[in-house]
Amino acid sequence: MIEKQEGCVGYILSRLYQVESFHYRSLRFLKRLLSLICLVLLSACVSHGTVPVKSANGGFDPAQLAKMDIDRVVEAHQREMFVNLKLLTEKLYRRNPREWRKSGQASSEAAGGRIFEGKHAWKFTELEGKRGTEAIYLAFRVDYQGDRVLAFVAGLGSMIQMAFQDKTEFFVLDDLNAQALYNAARNVEIAVWKLSNARNDQGELFLLSNEGSGEAPNLSFKREFGKVIGSLDVLSKIVADKTNRMVVKIIQNLATAVFLPIK
Repeated sequence: MIEKQEGCVGYILSRLYQVESFHYRSLRFLKRLLSLICLVLLSACVSHGTVPVKSANGGFDPAQLAKMDIDRVVEAHQREMFVNLKLLTEKLYRRNPREWRKSGQASSEAAGGRIFEGKHAWKFTELEGKRGTEAIYLAFRVDYQGDRVLAFVAGLGSMIQMAFQDKTEFFVLDDLNAQALYNAARNVEIAVWKLSNARNDQGELFLLSNEGSGEAPNLSFKREFGKVIGSLDVLSKIVADKTNRMVVKIIQNLATAVFLPIK
């Protein structure tokens, strides 16, 4: 990317050198400015991905010059949400081992790794090409024979990424939609309700999650989902304040709620 940046700057400057009246100091300042502009444009072209991960580069990353503080905040919240989702996936596979076996994986770890480590753009053959809330619905469809954990988690992951415009890195020219982030938070709430209440024809839950009985109820699922919802709500407010746009807040009965549009 640096070579492309230098090529971009070099071409513009070669034209400017032809103007004899162009002052040297102005030219040096403009070179720095053009370097930043080209870096922003080139970075924007490579900011799409599947699961956000923190850069392993321990040294100076030139792409940081094209980021504002709010871009770093967005990336930090986004990465943390997928840490929460990965942990939830591990818990779901432990409580529902039959699901990872449906996908033909050697272990629950392999099944989880397939979701969070592959370059799949959230498209899985067994999900019938569905992403977002359409994939979440598959997890609770009576006639669905595939891995319900995959459908549920990949649906959530892709739905959240849609709210982030399918980007895993953000720069000064990027502009998120506060309403989409808010709607994504409400959709996670609806998905969690379905996870805890949707049942098959035999009256059994499609997927086991929280254990509410006993002296020490297991509510770890609820806590992790709460973190995801909280992050989306915080980012929605931050983006709304930045863009001076109002978010339309929607109140639904979870038992009858429908998923909200993201785009």
